[in-house]
Amino acid sequence: MGAWETGSFDNDDALDWLFDLEDSADTSVISSALQDVLGKGDDYLEVPECSVGIAAAEIIAALSENPAAKLPDNAKAWVETNADLEITNLISKALKAVNLIREDSELKEVWDESADADAWYNAVDNLIERLETAKSGN
Repeated sequence: MGAWETGSFDNDDALDWLFDLEDSADTSVISSALQDVLGKGDDYLEVPECSVGIAAAEIIAALSENPAAKLPDNAKAWVETNADLEITNLISKALKAVNLIREDSELKEVWDESADADAWYNAVDNLIERLETAKSGN
């Protein structure tokens, strides 16, 4: 799985996706990442799409003025540059995607088998709280 810690950007998939985000000036890359999770239906959510979905949700939280404590510098810069983007419709999608990942995904299963499972759940729950705060504020 190319992950070294439990944070949302502490894995190769999320960091690779962040490079794609840096080349955009709208929410299309974020929306696409969330749709990759939400559009699966009953299909299995695999690690890469989950990692990217969580990273996209983190960007939504940051754009909602609820950033992660450990947001990478390039993500902070992108958020600052694009702070005026309309994201209201993406907050609910991000929240739904993260909840799906937390409840039934390959990423969840991988972390469940890890000694760091509690830390991962804490990080995901923190993201959910920040997205819920953003949703209630809009």
